Amino acid sequence: MGCDVYRRQLDCAQLKLRRLTFNCSQLNVRRRGPTMRTNLVRFSMARKLSAADAPLRLDNQICFAVYSAAHAFNRVYKPLLDRLGLTYPQYLVMLVLWERDDVPVKDIGERLFLDSGTLTPLLKRLEAAHLVKRTRSSEDERQVLIALTPQGHALKDKARAVPQSILAASDCSVSELVAMKDEIVALRDRLNAVIGE
Repeated sequence: MGCDVYRRQLDCAQLKLRRLTFNCSQLNVRRRGPTMRTNLVRFSMARKLSAADAPLRLDNQICFAVYSAAHAFNRVYKPLLDRLGLTYPQYLVMLVLWERDDVPVKDIGERLFLDSGTLTPLLKRLEAAHLVKRTRSSEDERQVLIALTPQGHALKDKARAVPQSILAASDCSVSELVAMKDEIVALRDRLNAVIGE
């Protein structure tokens, strides 16, 4: 008989403890207010929508991969080009002129995908640095040609170390870089075809 009474008292105490625990937890939720409930809903929705949102994840964007890689390239190029007194866009112009001298301004812009508003200041700075000179075409006075000065030609020899330094920094083989370049160029051309360039 005594044991039965003890069990009933114990059961009653455990029930009261469970009720107290439940009431306290409810009180905590009320104190935290809608923020806690909102966070729980957001967490639940995030789990459900994660697969659907995968295309919008930053790390899944090829454009961001190319964009961030370009930034990394610029950081590697900067100390190399500082020694030549060139910025990266100016270096690109010089690469065009080292391939072919006396180039119409329009052709340089088309080769580098630059409009005249961007290209003209670049050419003026290179001219101020005595690396290039502007002349008028003998065939068409309206056409401006860009030619290298003796200093511009001489700079080519100093620039020969740049591609090798980039190759070393990339930790890739020549064939790997060529393959990547070809894929990126093919992608660029397909995108340009879509927008009609």
